[in-house]
Amino acid sequence: MLRRTLPRLASVKDRVADAAKQAVKGDEHFPALKGHPAAREHARESAENQAGLAAVEEEKERGGRASTVKEFQIYRWNPDSPGRPFLQSYFVDLGTCGPMLCLCTRTYVQFSFNFRLDGYGQVLDVLQKIKSDHDSTLAFRRSCREGICGSCSMTIDGVNTVACLKPVDTDTSAATMITPLPHMYVVKDLVVDMSNFYQQYKSVEPWLKTKRPAAEGREHAQSPAERKKLDGLYECILCACCSTACPSYWWNSEDFLGPAALLHAYRWVSDSRDEYGKERIQALSEGWDKLYRCRMIKSCTATCPKSLDPAAAIASLKTMHQLRKA
Repeated sequence: MLRRTLPRLASVKDRVADAAKQAVKGDEHFPALKGHPAAREHARESAENQAGLAAVEEEKERGGRASTVKEFQIYRWNPDSPGRPFLQSYFVDLGTCGPMLCLCTRTYVQFSFNFRLDGYGQVLDVLQKIKSDHDSTLAFRRSCREGICGSCSMTIDGVNTVACLKPVDTDTSAATMITPLPHMYVVKDLVVDMSNFYQQYKSVEPWLKTKRPAAEGREHAQSPAERKKLDGLYECILCACCSTACPSYWWNSEDFLGPAALLHAYRWVSDSRDEYGKERIQALSEGWDKLYRCRMIKSCTATCPKSLDPAAAIASLKTMHQLRKA
């Protein structure tokens, strides 16, 4: 177990609590969080939960009865074993779970590390702890542990998100439930089949298409203002949290492309270097289901762990299509 210990100050609880307050004051104190409400929320949760955990550990050191052991109910299903899926409970000591806290808290809550950092941090830490020390048969995807690859997407306490960015709820009186992304075929445990999702992403041709080569064989130039239009689009990590939160996608996943694929389609339509915008929109409008199955429920925007707005992108695609028809 990797565990980092730094000199501990008597005011550890106060310092982390102050960091939590600073995290929610506004973007002016945390430029990296500007325009990213999901990151601000994770910052607040991380700081507040760490403060709570530190208080519990201090009480334990004084001989109190406080406990840092929390129950996690995890969806289990093995295709090689007959039987129905079930929730299996694991009891994990949050004080011995890590080591992502150092990195993730530094990313979201920028305060100095001059107190002890126990291993507690994100939900992915807990899953790693369970697989390492409790049950090696537990299956889940993970890779970057930075909110970049989208591999560890799952449903945590009823909300689609990525486990590497989701802070652990340190309330030990209530269990945390972890299940696969909804309305997807389960391969094993928390691993779902993403084949159809990736095929739909591929269908929008997510690459630059031009009708003539760049001048003098160089790259295709783009002004800062034109590049600015891609903000809020290119950051999508294809975690499928948005698509699997969409009721329209649940019932029409074979025909409706879903929020993620359409967000990427709009990203390339908006790119000033791409010269096939008209053809892209025409391809999306061939068949009513690809684009117009969206009912603007906006569950996609609400659940996106990167604070993107797929619903707005889909609305823009519809508007562009209607304007071209006119």
